[in-house]
Amino acid sequence: MGGAQRARAQGRRSGRLGASRRQSRDEARVSAPLQAPSPFLTPSGIDVQRYYGPDTSAPAQVGRAGEYPFTRGIQKTMYRGRLWTMRQYAGFGTARQTNERFRWLLEQGQTGLSTAFDLPTQIGLDADDPKAKGEVGRVGVHIGTIEDMETLFDSIPLDKVSTSLTINATAACLLAFYVAVARKRGIPVESLKGTLQNDVLKEFIARGTQIFPVGPSLRLCADAMQWSLQNAPQFHP
Repeated sequence: MGGAQRARAQGRRSGRLGASRRQSRDEARVSAPLQAPSPFLTPSGIDVQRYYGPDTSAPAQVGRAGEYPFTRGIQKTMYRGRLWTMRQYAGFGTARQTNERFRWLLEQGQTGLSTAFDLPTQIGLDADDPKAKGEVGRVGVHIGTIEDMETLFDSIPLDKVSTSLTINATAACLLAFYVAVARKRGIPVESLKGTLQNDVLKEFIARGTQIFPVGPSLRLCADAMQWSLQNAPQFHP
C-alpha cells in the first residue's frame, strides 16, 4: 500500500472514530434526567429525534442561504445583507389616533407597521351596531370603511413601508381596503409589502370569533392568498 493510500485509509478511520466520539458526546448531552419519552411524536405523528446535528440532514435538505429550500433563510447574506423588519404591534381608538401613533413609531426608527384592530373590526361589525357597544377602539383601531383605511395610512408610503394586518375572519375585507387605498394613491399593487394574518382556524379553535362556517371561511382565506400571489407577490397573506 502506497503512502497516499495509507493516508486515505487512516483518514477514513479517523473520520469513523470522530463520528463515534461525536455520537457519544451527543448522547451524553441529551441524557438529562428530565426529558420527554422516546419516541417523541408530535400531534401530527412525526417522530422527533432526541438530537439534531450537522450530520442529521442531507446537504440538499439544508442548502445554501437564499436558495431553495430556504432552510437557512431567504437572504443570501442573512441579516448582514438585510435586517429583519422591526415593528411594534399598535392600534387604538380612531383611525386618526392610530395614524399619529404609526407615524411617531416610524420616526423613532421602526421599519414596519403592525396593526391591531378592535373586536368589532375583527368580526365585521359597524361602529353603530348594538353588539359593538363598548368595544369600538378598545383593543385596537376601528376600521369600518375605506375612508377609515385612508385615514389610518395617511402620509405613510405604502410602497416603502411593510405593513402587517393582524386580522383573520375579515382578512379579505381589510386586504381589499388596503389595496384600494394604494390604488387611489397611484401606488402599484405589486409594490405593496407586508403580511396578512389570515388564519381563520385560530378563530374556530381559540377565540370563537369566526363569522362563517369552516368551508366558506377557508375559501375566503384561500382567495386572499391566490389574489396576492397573482397580483401582489411581495405581500404575504
